[in-house]
Amino acid sequence: MKNKILVIHGPNLHLLGKREPEIYGNFTLDDINNSLHENISSEEFDIEIFQSNSEGDIVEKITKTSYDFLIINPAAYTHTSVAIRDALLGINKPTIEVHISNIFKREEFRKKSMISDVVLGVISGLGKHSYLLGLEAAMISLRKNK
Repeated sequence: MKNKILVIHGPNLHLLGKREPEIYGNFTLDDINNSLHENISSEEFDIEIFQSNSEGDIVEKITKTSYDFLIINPAAYTHTSVAIRDALLGINKPTIEVHISNIFKREEFRKKSMISDVVLGVISGLGKHSYLLGLEAAMISLRKNK
């Protein structure tokens, strides 16, 4: 049976390629999603990708979807969402937090993540490669725990 990896993109990530390219680059969300599909070992894993601007929809996805590993870019909710933090604690699934930009080189308020201390790891500042490294780590972790 295949392991399922869920990828969640938070608010405004649908604007990639248009929004602040000097920070986020010129690639689009479709570019990231296509790269994820191209780099997954489809014989072993299924992937589901979800994007929402709504905190409630993200919490629902975290808590009501069946999956074995979560890769999440909470975007702006990284710095504000106790609800997403509580959802992650409630489901107790292996999770990696990813960010396109280096949140530690940005505004002060972006340097604090509400979820970093409840996930396996954080990948930040490597553009769309943050997601691909998160995917690689998820596949390695799932293989190891089989």
